Amino acid sequence: MAKHSHRFVEEYDGFVGIGFSREVDESTLTYYLQKFSDDELMAVIKKRMSDSDIEALFDLLSRLMKQCLSEEEYYRFFLKDEE
Repeated sequence: MAKHSHRFVEEYDGFVGIGFSREVDESTLTYYLQKFSDDELMAVIKKRMSDSDIEALFDLLSRLMKQCLSEEEYYRFFLKDEE
């Protein structure tokens, strides 16, 4: 069975936009990140990103995980390491 899932983007039918409410902002973020991480889109976009774009995105995501997740949560939710 696959360890990763992207069901939200397939099932969400609400408003997509930022600034309406915290709930909509959170849903929009999930929607955008799941769309962005689609294998087909990433195959196109990663080839067009500059080295500095790649580094900046990696740094942003790493900083957010460090800020928002405990070490245990990082292993459990990001690395999918249940042991």
